[in-house]
Amino acid sequence: MIDQLFEFVQNHPLLAGAFVIVLAAWIAYETLQSGRSGVDAGEATQLINREEAVVLDIRDAKDFKEGHLAGARNIPQSKLDNRLNELDKVKDKPVIVVCKQGQASGAVLAKLEKAGFSRALKLKGGMAQWQADGLPMVRK
Repeated sequence: MIDQLFEFVQNHPLLAGAFVIVLAAWIAYETLQSGRSGVDAGEATQLINREEAVVLDIRDAKDFKEGHLAGARNIPQSKLDNRLNELDKVKDKPVIVVCKQGQASGAVLAKLEKAGFSRALKLKGGMAQWQADGLPMVRK
């Protein structure tokens, strides 16, 4: 198997080089994006307690009722464009976007930043990570 890989690289150096460059660029992009606008559970807790951060849960109402962070506001991602004005009063505060697994919140961050929210952040790993860490949730 390894012999075939080396043979392929020798026969197709441009293809192998392009693959390595694309892989390195992708890893660098993902690393920069996750670190730039994401907070883990500990950082989120500090922002909530010290700076009165607003928690925006973008999951569906059903998922929200099954468990969410205390004080979280539920605006499903599909309804965010119509309900974004509900957050106008908190533009100066940190806004922590929470989704199911931390992947859907990236698109919401872009919308928030475009709307003038300078301190929009996402919860790394979403509610799945919050639950895995055994942190408290409110069920309603």
